[in-house]
Formats: sequence, structure tokens, C-alpha cells
Amino acid sequence: MTDDLFLEMEATQFTKTGQAACGDDVQLLTIEKENRSLAALSDGLGSGVKALVLANMTTTMALRFMQSNLDLLESVEIIMDSLPVCEVRKISYATFSLFDYHLGGRARIIEMGNPAYVHLRGTEEVAPAKDRTVVSAHWPDREVREVEVDVEPGDRIILCSDGVTQSGLGSGQAAYKFGWRRSGMLAFARRMISSEPDLSAADLARRIACFAKNITPESCKDDISCLVIYFRHPRVLRILTGPPYYKEHDAEFARQANLGEDHVIICGGTTANILERELGGRVKIDLAAMRNAGGLPPSGILPGVGLCTEGILTLSHVCKALEEKQSPVGQPLAARQILERLLTHDRIEFVIGTKVNESHQDPNIPQDLELRRSVFKRMQAALEKNYRKIVTVNYY
Repeated sequence: MTDDLFLEMEATQFTKTGQAACGDDVQLLTIEKENRSLAALSDGLGSGVKALVLANMTTTMALRFMQSNLDLLESVEIIMDSLPVCEVRKISYATFSLFDYHLGGRARIIEMGNPAYVHLRGTEEVAPAKDRTVVSAHWPDREVREVEVDVEPGDRIILCSDGVTQSGLGSGQAAYKFGWRRSGMLAFARRMISSEPDLSAADLARRIACFAKNITPESCKDDISCLVIYFRHPRVLRILTGPPYYKEHDAEFARQANLGEDHVIICGGTTANILERELGGRVKIDLAAMRNAGGLPPSGILPGVGLCTEGILTLSHVCKALEEKQSPVGQPLAARQILERLLTHDRIEFVIGTKVNESHQDPNIPQDLELRRSVFKRMQAALEKNYRKIVTVNYY
């Protein structure tokens, strides 16, 4: 992606009551070298593990074919020919919604059998720039819709399985005689965005899926999947830890903490001392928060600059949590604050001073507490692999 536009892609899923696995599958892929984002949502025939196999095969093949720019009809035919036949129903089938976007171009959406996509600009629905339907001679009963849409910052695209739009069907509730339907989901999404214009993709997907599930709160009648793609300007977080190798670089190093208090983290007492000296001000420690420190040194704030935490102990804790995909909830306070900021930003910039801190060579400190560079390399790998973050590293 570039500084101008970022795609936040998040999904929420619920499994049909009584099944061990969700019969829908969602796969997301960002190809940085191509400035390209891909997504696939599939609903396998039936429910449970057998349905998941169909859905997973569909999303996996679809992403691979989109990457290689294979012809649309040829791709669909290969997918349908490859799916195993259900022993009971004697058919092989999976619906799908696919998304393909090259930065600076139009977004392409391909659908077969799933509810029609929703494209919102604010709360207004946007019509596609191009819209066509194709039919394979090999599978004449299955129509494939391909659309191209123009996108702008602030746009959202919603893809879902029929577990969302058909929720409430057969429940006996008059309001849902024909299910929630696409129109109900659209109206709900508009209300959510109207009340919170900056609502994240994750929160909107979760709210839509939860509402669909709670129409029949006693049980989930079908697998539910909702994917939201939010086009917006990227949120940048900068983490500074030092000191720089050369002391004369301290002022330049400190000037990197210029993004605003909510977008800067200062790790390490020496780093905080440098910023206090170069930028003015004093770190303020919330003594009341020490009760929630959880075994890590307490955090503080350098007013007007950013969050301040201890260095290697706290970073090692955060690194482990990222690698294991642990929730920020329940973490020691300083680690939770860092994790929350990492997860709510898109571009993470590490600014790392390369002067060795002799205290980290103490043999009494666990071997796992390596030099800053080693810890940040692990953090970078975890952020990119587990959370699809864009990470850059600058050394001083």
C-alpha cells in the first residue's frame, strides 16, 4: 500500500449450532510487491467439516487463480470440477465472493451464489462502474457475476454468506418472515456507520454477524460469515528505542517522535531520557496504574510526545504475545498498552538505536532477552505474518 490508501480487511464468523466446524471459509491476502489485496469468502454445501472442505478448497484455489490472473470462466470451471461430490446429495457445490484490488485501480468483485455485495460511501450505496454476468457452457446452471467498482478513501465493501441474509427465516418472527435479507443488513450497516463514521472493518463485521446470529439467540441456524473491506488513510505508529550509536544523532533521533501522543511509543529509560533532554518535558508515571503493572515496570506518558515504557523486558513480553496471537486483555498494563496500539494501527515504524546497552549483557538476565534488534526482528515477523501489518525498520 502507499501513504494515500490502506485496506483494512476483517471478518467475523459463527458456526452453526451442533457443528464442530464452520462450513464457510474466509481467506485474505496482501501482496505488498504488487500493491494488491485479495479476499475470498466461500460457503460450502451443507454444514460442518464436509462443508468446510468444500469452502476451503474454493477459497484456496480462487486466491491462487486470481494471483495468476487466470481467465474468469476457466477459473470457475476448474474450481467446480475439483470439488468432491457429496455422497448424500450427489452434487459438489460451493458459493463464493471474491475481491481483487490493485492500488490506484478499480476493485473487482466476483460472485457466484452468495448474497450480492454491498458498496458504501459513507452511508450511500455506490453502483458499479462495470457489471456483467457470465455462464459456463460446462456448468450452465451457475451464473457468475463480475463487477468493477471505483473506490475512494472512506468506502466500505461488505461480503457475506447467506447465513447473514437468511437469518431469522423460519423463526416465526413477522419481521423476518423472509429472513433479514440484504436490505436489512444494508440498513443496519448504514445505521452503524452513521453513528460512528470511523467504525473499523473489524467492528462493523462483528456487529453485522452478531446481529444476524442474535435474531435467533437460542441457536445459530446456519454458518454465518461477514467480511468488511474498509478503504481509508493508514494509521501510523512509530516505536522508538535507543540510544543511537552516535550521541550526536540524538537530536535527529528524538525528532522522529513527531506523530502525536497517540501514535508514538518510547521504549526504554535511556530512550526516554534522550527525548526529555532533546524535546523538553518530563515523563509522568501514573502511580495508581502500578497496581495493574502485572510484574512489568509501570508505563508513563511524555506529554505531547507519546507512551513511555521500560525497554527489553516489556518488549520481550509483547513479542511473545504477538507470536502466540494473545489478546491484549489480561496482559500486564504496559504490554497491553503497546499491544492495543500495535493492533489498531496499520503501518508500524521501528526506530532503533544500535548502541549496546551493557545492562542487557548481564548473565543474570534470561538469554531470551536479546539485543533490541533481535527482539524487533521477531516482532516484525509476527506482525506481518499474524496481523498483516506493514512494518519498516530504521536504525540509528
